[in-house]
Amino acid sequence: MSDRPGDIGDFESLVVTVSEVRIRPADGELVTESVDGVTADLTELRGDAQKLVAESELETGEYEHVHLGISAVEGTLSDGSEASVDTAGEAGLKFQTFVVDGEESETFEIRADETASFTADFTPVEQGGSGSYVLKPVVDEVTVTCDPVTATESA
Repeated sequence: MSDRPGDIGDFESLVVTVSEVRIRPADGELVTESVDGVTADLTELRGDAQKLVAESELETGEYEHVHLGISAVEGTLSDGSEASVDTAGEAGLKFQTFVVDGEESETFEIRADETASFTADFTPVEQGGSGSYVLKPVVDEVTVTCDPVTATESA
């Protein structure tokens, strides 16, 4: 996970709890990985800062979306008051557009003998001056990178 500016400057802290990661192969069944309530304070993940949420082994092939199940969001605004922050609906955060090798894509590939990293970038956006916020993906910052597996990683 990472974070782009959006309205994050309004927050003293914004702690998101991830409960599951769901990944859909382009031609297969949804893969669901439970996560033991990994938390991240998005105010600490500005710029290039990231936090690992989960590691999984996936079948090689094309994948069309990644979905983060969010079980809790707790926000404190800069003035010390509590913030109302939601995801869009009960579904959590769904990522369907990725930056792969510098190009925007609707799919990404898991390849043999490579480690793929998915960076889910999202930000709080205030809803029309109402004081409530919604977490939204930052499309041009949702990246998938692949690196060859080294001998020490495969052992």
